Amino acid sequence: MKKQALLLLNMGGPNTVDEVEMFLYNMFSDKNILNMNPYLRAFVRTIIITKRLDEVKENFKEHLGGKSPLPSLTNQLILKLQEKLSMKIAPAMRYVPPFATEALEVFKKDGVEELILFPMYPQYSTTTTLSSVEDIEARCEALDYHPNIKLIEPYYDDYDYIEMCATKIMEAFEDKNTQEYDLLLSAHGLPMSIIKAGDPYQNQIEGNVSALRTYFHQKGIKFNNIKLV
Repeated sequence: MKKQALLLLNMGGPNTVDEVEMFLYNMFSDKNILNMNPYLRAFVRTIIITKRLDEVKENFKEHLGGKSPLPSLTNQLILKLQEKLSMKIAPAMRYVPPFATEALEVFKKDGVEELILFPMYPQYSTTTTLSSVEDIEARCEALDYHPNIKLIEPYYDDYDYIEMCATKIMEAFEDKNTQEYDLLLSAHGLPMSIIKAGDPYQNQIEGNVSALRTYFHQKGIKFNNIKLV
């Protein structure tokens, strides 16, 4: 059996206020985010960072205490996974540390033959999953490391995932009567040009919402309305 390792893929979140600029720079350098001529992308990136950097930093300090919760939550998840899996597990963030290279260097040295890529994005998008996978492939190539790569499929309508989401929603309601409330399900939007090019994200988001509606119906849990916003 091939020696395996697991990478948890995500865009990452700034570990400090100083990393906010790095996050914005790397995100808007990504051809899957700004799909345009490289020179035009660099120009647009500069405009975005110049206009938004100070505001984003202030919001980051005010609302998140100066650091993203994502790295800490990812490390907590890794600890739980290590209790169940007998393989090396590491985070691989796209735009801020920890980047994948450090983990890949360790995996190569340890003779890992197969990488399992687990996107922390339940829905597939070229702007998220594909971007992260291409990043892993490029970093492997730079290290002259050629493991077999397996990608976990989208799990937006997986029963266990839906049940977990529903459980967290119901915890927030405590003893309140759900029929008196609208349940608003929020998701990032994508430019229509990306959707029209065949990106499945919107359809999978709608499938995610539909699966939640079905779950609540089967459990006899009623809301005044369930809306995607």
